Amino acid sequence: MARLTIGLLKPKKKILGCDIAGRVEAVGRNVKQFQPGDEVFGGNGVGGFAEYVCLTENSLALKPANISFEEAAAVPVAALTALQGLRDYGQIQPEQKVLINGAGGGVGTFAVQIAKSFGAQVTGVCSTMKLDMVRSIGADQVIDYTGEDFTQNRQRYDLILDAAAYRSISDYKRALSPKGIYVLVGGSMALMFRVMLVGPWLSMTGSKKMRTVMAKINKKDLALMKELLEAGKVIPVIDRRYSLSEVPEAIEYLEEGHAQGKIVITVQGQ
Repeated sequence: MARLTIGLLKPKKKILGCDIAGRVEAVGRNVKQFQPGDEVFGGNGVGGFAEYVCLTENSLALKPANISFEEAAAVPVAALTALQGLRDYGQIQPEQKVLINGAGGGVGTFAVQIAKSFGAQVTGVCSTMKLDMVRSIGADQVIDYTGEDFTQNRQRYDLILDAAAYRSISDYKRALSPKGIYVLVGGSMALMFRVMLVGPWLSMTGSKKMRTVMAKINKKDLALMKELLEAGKVIPVIDRRYSLSEVPEAIEYLEEGHAQGKIVITVQGQ
């Protein structure tokens, strides 16, 4: 199904990389918000693994002054996925009990911090090696999934944001409070299809809601993330940095599934 969009026999766009951060080199005659020399961050589909990228101004915002280009490049897609999943799809409220499954990954580390900025009580689920890191970014409680199944421990959550989905829909429903919302942002492709197909029906026939998210990069939400970053309420977690020539090695490491937070590609001269 994805090939209908990205290319039937080969990718329509061959350069990978969704997120970017850098300095504006030149602008089109209709651009009003930016000028050459501005430090920006954002993203728009693919093409980020390159020295130069052409983007629309709606997919960019001024880079937070207190973080590096590398930190800014870790933000756009992962942070906006977390933000939109929690705020728009999950309807997060202060004092709610929120569980982030996959709290140690790219989306998860942002979701923990964003949920805390909304005043929620946050439980993070991750592997043993990531427990201390997830605590350090603000999780009120942490669960080691290698030793405890949060869908079986009788705790109920007002909102579950799932970045590492692998269990059945019924398991996740059981972990929700009576009016809870389950938001799927990543995990097994089979479960994502099931939630996309069955979720709307379950949401209409019961009090519990199940939704899937596809983040939309836009300047308004990038500007909000800029405020959170400058206020120190959100700090990008970067596991490793690779040079542009090491992109294959970076992707290999990412596919192992053990990265804590984000992996960043550096471009010489930034």
